[in-house]
Amino acid sequence: MGSLGGGGNWGPFGMGQLNFHDFNNNRRRSPRKRSIRESKSSSNSADITGRTGYQFPVKQAFMAASLALTGDTIAQLSQRWVKYKESLSSPQHPEGVLGALFSEHGWLRALRMTTYGFLLYGPGTYAWYQFLDRTIPKQTFENLLAKVILNQIVLGPTVIAVVFAWNNLWQGKLSELPNKYQKDALPALFFGFRFWIPVSILNFWLVPLQARVAFMSLGSIFWNFFLSSTMSR
Repeated sequence: MGSLGGGGNWGPFGMGQLNFHDFNNNRRRSPRKRSIRESKSSSNSADITGRTGYQFPVKQAFMAASLALTGDTIAQLSQRWVKYKESLSSPQHPEGVLGALFSEHGWLRALRMTTYGFLLYGPGTYAWYQFLDRTIPKQTFENLLAKVILNQIVLGPTVIAVVFAWNNLWQGKLSELPNKYQKDALPALFFGFRFWIPVSILNFWLVPLQARVAFMSLGSIFWNFFLSSTMSR
């Protein structure tokens, strides 16, 4: 394109000289160009809509579900192993031990924890970390401290409340939920402070946003082990 205001085909208003031959050619080509432009604009608007609309975080949900299942499996096996070892009179083959441990596995309990991770914990914590990064974007010590504090006073109690409610809902024991909160949820929350505060500091300080749910879910293997053992009392 020529330089603006440099003469040539540019007129006094920067429009270029009118050429009727070119004008007629443009008229003949204009329907096709308009259709191309319209298709491009519609695809662009569709892309924008897709980007701005809510998208379920499938990867984070699957990660949280698999790690919740892992934590629950470890909890169930460890509980049965203690009972099995006490009743064991003589050493047995490892395959027989594993068969005995899994023969009484609580698959409904495992499904309960897995669906909690997939539907609630994974998407919920991912949305929470996105919110924190939008509202507190800078990596300063004050912002790190604010994120850790918010994590403990907002996310921690929410996770405890939701997982106990989800567990009692599946068991049809919602009427027992207030007593369960008082008996087990509050001690679990206070124990969680001692575990999650250092984990949260590492999470916000070193781990990028895309990997934060995975990192917290790895910590959740231990945490889900603890919660699954607590809720099965």
